[in-house]
Amino acid sequence: MLSVQWMVLATFYGHTLTVVFTENIGQVTIEVTTATGATVDYLSMLTPNGYLYYITNTGDYIVTFTLPNGDEYYGEFTVTD
Repeated sequence: MLSVQWMVLATFYGHTLTVVFTENIGQVTIEVTTATGATVDYLSMLTPNGYLYYITNTGDYIVTFTLPNGDEYYGEFTVTD
């Protein structure tokens, strides 16, 4: 499990990344990249809401959350078969 910030709960199981925002913190940008920096998914969403993303390829990834005030938080995870 990735624990990014008290207002965000990000879990990873198998090939699925699940993110739950527990508070209304405004519009948040979520970016999923490979460990080498290639963007896999990028979106902005209003909170509180959830995000579910299926990652098809194995490898190392980083999920980055950018808050409305510009603060960034990230977590690293690995997808295996």
